[in-house]
Amino acid sequence: MSWSSRLALAASALLSAATVVAVHIQQRRELERLRSGVLRDLERQNQKKENIRLLEEQIALTKQFVEERDQALMEKGSQQS
Repeated sequence: MSWSSRLALAASALLSAATVVAVHIQQRRELERLRSGVLRDLERQNQKKENIRLLEEQIALTKQFVEERDQALMEKGSQQS
């Protein structure tokens, strides 16, 4: 086998190995990106549930405040009469 054919074979083998390694690295990065996307979605869902819970709590507190204010105003009005 001539020197140039050996060099061509070595270059071809090296290029093939580099391609295989690059594809594996790319697949790992893609898999990690997909996993992180799922984790972000779960975090968003948890944050949304927490926001809804806080909103419901705020609505209940507002209703309680309005009822207490109205009751205090009615009592104040009846005392003035």
